[in-house]
Amino acid sequence: MKRKPAVSLAPVPGRRKLSIELAQQFEKEGFSGIYSPSVIDNMTWCALLAQVTNEIPFGTSIANIYTRHPFDYAQTASFIHELSTGRFRFGIGVSHGPIHQRLGLQVGKPLGDIRKFIQDVRSSVPQPADLPPIVLATLRKPMVKLAGEISQGAMWANAARSHMADSIRVLPEAKRTDPAFMIANMVPTCIAEDRAAAAAVNRRTLTGYVRLPNYQQYWIEAGFEEEMLAIRQAVANKQEDKIPQLMSDRWLQQVTLYGTASEVREGIEAWYDAGVNTLIVVPSSAHGNQLVAFEELRAALR
Repeated sequence: MKRKPAVSLAPVPGRRKLSIELAQQFEKEGFSGIYSPSVIDNMTWCALLAQVTNEIPFGTSIANIYTRHPFDYAQTASFIHELSTGRFRFGIGVSHGPIHQRLGLQVGKPLGDIRKFIQDVRSSVPQPADLPPIVLATLRKPMVKLAGEISQGAMWANAARSHMADSIRVLPEAKRTDPAFMIANMVPTCIAEDRAAAAAVNRRTLTGYVRLPNYQQYWIEAGFEEEMLAIRQAVANKQEDKIPQLMSDRWLQQVTLYGTASEVREGIEAWYDAGVNTLIVVPSSAHGNQLVAFEELRAALR
């Protein structure tokens, strides 16, 4: 394998000290990064990673722009940036409708909100060098284009590998060919000899995502219109039990990694060949919890 991927690691309650040990193991074993979703306080976690690791890059994937004031985010991001000697990537995004509703957030238009947020963050520090690289959560082409204009990276979640080159083409050539510009994707990953069991795990992981209109539109753009329209109809008819069977193998093979260790290793290489320079695997297991999934991942990539 040319290079190991980055890994998604969130220190959930009860596993926080263990997560520190895992992060240190990932660094020792040559994983290319550690990125944390917003299911926890990922800014605090990144501040800790700056202290308990030495070389591995890390970041948020992503920080929700609506849950903290831009000034507050800027101060924390600047602190982590200095503490980590430049290893931190500040991944930001607008999150999703269900999260907005659950938290009672008032939101506007994604493109305008992101642009204003970045302006406010940058105006909250004395110098641009005080801030880490800012990476935008992207999905469809307008946000990818914006990432190429005003940020230092673009980060997808659950992107289709077959559509990646088309998405990346929206970026300016100078950004596409700049190794410092982050082109990332978070990909659900399940390693198991029983491919059907691994596929079933990834389908469960993505069941909530295929219900979201913005993801449906992205996957339609990516060439999976038949699957998405069928899922949309099942949701409208309140037939959620039908959703897993509508998530076709054709779609699943492009959006996730699953199967034997060798198949997953080949899939990782295929993602790099597709133009991603930061692949973030999000492990799940067909045999236990996520701690088991981490061990399966480490064993597969030794």
